[in-house]
Parts: sequence; structure tokens; C-alpha cells
Amino acid sequence: MTPALRVPEELSARVPAEQRGPGLGRDAVRLLVSRGTEVSHHVFAELPRLLRAGDLLVVNTSPTLAAAVDGRIGHARVVVHFSTLGDDGRWAVELRDPDGKGTTRARASGPAGTGVRLPGGAGLVLEEPLSPRGVRLWWARVAGADVLGLLREHGRPIRYSYTERDQPLSVYQTVFALPSADGAGSAEMPSAARPFTARLVTELVSRGVRFAPVTLHTGVASAEAHEPPYPERYAVSEASARLINDVRAGDGRVVAVGTTAVRAVESAAGADGTVRAVEGWTDLVVTPGRGVRVVDGLLTGLHEPEASHLLMLEAIAGRAVVDRAYEEARRGLYLWHEFGDVHLLLPEEDPDTGRCFGNFR
Repeated sequence: MTPALRVPEELSARVPAEQRGPGLGRDAVRLLVSRGTEVSHHVFAELPRLLRAGDLLVVNTSPTLAAAVDGRIGHARVVVHFSTLGDDGRWAVELRDPDGKGTTRARASGPAGTGVRLPGGAGLVLEEPLSPRGVRLWWARVAGADVLGLLREHGRPIRYSYTERDQPLSVYQTVFALPSADGAGSAEMPSAARPFTARLVTELVSRGVRFAPVTLHTGVASAEAHEPPYPERYAVSEASARLINDVRAGDGRVVAVGTTAVRAVESAAGADGTVRAVEGWTDLVVTPGRGVRVVDGLLTGLHEPEASHLLMLEAIAGRAVVDRAYEEARRGLYLWHEFGDVHLLLPEEDPDTGRCFGNFR
């Protein structure tokens, strides 16, 4: 996106759709649909008639954690964002300065050995940077508390200053969220799925649209630097892999709900696009150079012009499609961020045969 298309502050969604007026539900957000560079405008509740029988929605089942906890370094107040649980029991964490409006300023953390006092007598110690290129995220060890119990008792959902106020954790759970066996989850909501309701899912299923659940526990986003995602835990089950492969072999379209679902399913795919059951860590970054092997379409939120997620959109649909859609979203006063409007990218189709012109694979 060009600088002229920067997102004005007034286009930030400050509260969820259901809090904007009486009788509104989560599915009251607007839906921008791109078929190539052709753009149309809808509300999310119209999604069932925009898909067709045989299509498959790949959804992320990761639950959102109450991942922000207040702490202190000496006399200074900090907010700890618990991002990712490592295999060795340490957590990747981000320290941020509170400002009363959500945590908006990342601290230059460190050095190694820095301690943070946490509620209930717990504490953490920074051990090493997550990446040698920066100091925003650190691997830290927590003593005196089970972290997941600490989050349940003292945590709150991560929020940033473009939102109006704190919200209960339920506001940040999608209809697809399932408790994981080890209690892990996402530091920030897999927000593309937020507009779905149980009623809408039922209608989609009744029209022959199927769902393939996958899991990717998303870490803390880089609100300032828009860094590429770092390794995250994910899982694709045997049943979901088989369903995705069956749809790819037929006439249906594989539509990922969110960039996290794209990352999970593309990480599980071989060079020929065949998806396998897998569980582990992925460091995949989907770019135009890498391309996509599995997905035909994407349902996603609207991203900041600097966001690395836009490279994934370009990989799926091409730069011209993304630029056209974002120009139209800005002109149409669509709302950005996790409570905002959404964008459905579908391949162009021959109006006579219904076959895809520019299959995204």
C-alpha cells in the first residue's frame, strides 16, 4: 500500500460490533469481497450466499488467553504480555509501558537477568532475547506461580489504545475456540473468525459448506514495528488434512479464515500441496515469492499498510487485487483492527462455467 492509503485514526474499530447499537450481533460487521480486482460490499451475515456447497472453511480453534498481567521492575509499573509457551516451560514475553488506554509503548527490555515482580508473589526473569535482531520479545522463566493459573486469576486480554475500553475475555473468544489439552492458547485473538455466530455456522452447514478445524496459537503482534511472525505452535489433525485434500481434489474451494489458518495449513502441506497431519512449530512466512499451495481464498481482517500480513494477501491474490481492495475499503470507511470489518478474497470465475480463472494456488 502506498503512504496515501494510510489508515486514518477514525477508521479504527473502538468497540465490538454488538456494542455499537441495539439488536446488533457479531455478524453485523461489513464484508468487502474481492474477486480479482472486482470489489463488492456486503454485511458479514450475507456470507452463506457468497460461498457455495462444497466449499471448505479452514478455522483456527485456538482460544484467546487473558495474556496481559501487571508487574513492576523496581518502582516502575510494566505490563507483561505472555506470548508463547516454549517446549522447555519458558514463556516468550513482551514488556510494555502502561498509559491508561491500553498498552501502547513497547519497552526496550533487558538485559538478561532483569526481574519483574508479578501478582501473588510470583516473578519472572528475562533470560535471552527471542531473536538476536531485537529486544522486544524475551524468553523468560516464571517462578512462584503456574503461568496459566496466573493468567486466569490476574490476567486480562491484551488491548491497544485504539480501543475504547477493556473488555471481558469472552469478547475475544471466537465461536470456534476450544480449550487445548495443556491450557495453551493465543496471546491475541485469531480475529478473522470473530464475526461468526452459531446461527451463521448452522446456516453455512445447511448450505453444504464444510469446516476443517486447525490450531495455531498466535503470539503477540508487533504493534509498532510490524515484524514478520516468529515461530508458533500449530496442529493439523488427520481428519482435517483428509478433508482439505478431498476438497482440493474436487470442485470445492479451500478458504482460510484468517492468516493464522493460512500459516497452519500451508505449513502442513508438501511441495505438491498435499496436506498431512502434523503437530509442532512453524516458522513459515508466506510471501509472494513463496506463494501458496493449498488455499484458494482468504477471509481476513483489514491490516495496517506496514503489516507483514499484507505479503500473505499478495501471495494469495496479487498486489493489484490487494491495492484495489484497500483503496475501496478506505474510501468506503471500513473499520480496521480486531473489532473491525472483514475482507473476503476469492478467485475470479468464468461467469458461464463457474470455473476459476486465476486459481490462487
